[in-house]
Amino acid sequence: MSRRDPPLISTSSRSNINSAYYKIRRYFRRLFKFEQMDFQFALWQMFYLLAAPQKLTKVFRARKNFKSQYARDDPAFLILFAGALCFTSIGFAVALGYSFLQFLTFLIVEIFIDCIGIGIVIATTLWYITNKFLKPKNIPQDVEWGFAFDIHLNAFFPPLILLHFILLIFYGSVLSNASALAVVFGNAFWLAAAIYYVYITFLGYNSMQILNNVNLFLMPVPWLIFIYLITVYQGYNISSTVFTMYKQRTLL
Repeated sequence: MSRRDPPLISTSSRSNINSAYYKIRRYFRRLFKFEQMDFQFALWQMFYLLAAPQKLTKVFRARKNFKSQYARDDPAFLILFAGALCFTSIGFAVALGYSFLQFLTFLIVEIFIDCIGIGIVIATTLWYITNKFLKPKNIPQDVEWGFAFDIHLNAFFPPLILLHFILLIFYGSVLSNASALAVVFGNAFWLAAAIYYVYITFLGYNSMQILNNVNLFLMPVPWLIFIYLITVYQGYNISSTVFTMYKQRTLL
């Protein structure tokens, strides 16, 4: 490359790459420094994700104002989230009669495929879509991939509690049969979990205030309600089907 040729990576792009690398490095360096983590604040976030997720919008904006990033720089939420995954997996092991080996298999699949693997796909897809199509061209600020993954974790937490904790309380006595009550009541849990995920995802991206047409994230809600009504009409028990699938995949 001659001296007159422009650099392959602009100064702005190189700065963004270095900044992202620094943030990721700092985050993982704090992963085992529990004394530096704010677990009380992480618990507060988890509570409001269930009770009033719209209140977290102010938290996202405040983090951007004070720390120049939307993504979390404190691993406390991730640690507590992993603990919740382990706790709910133990509940599954007891409710579905897993052996210890089956429990470990379920836990590994739950963490690395259902949560992290699918989460990476969803976060990367929405990160690309928001930056490519929903962000005005004249705004230099981008949606951070780390924030996109944070949004996934936020949105994943209420369904985790609804489906892998509360639902299990009713599964053995109510939802494991083919009665109309089991279908209506049980499928309502899955509808609520799906709407929670969509709504919290919408709130996360809406908090940035640099994106256009964010209401598009709410488009799946009518379809989710329609699918719920179809499953009720057909007498299709989602809980029974999914828990059977969980049982089978631990035998692989």
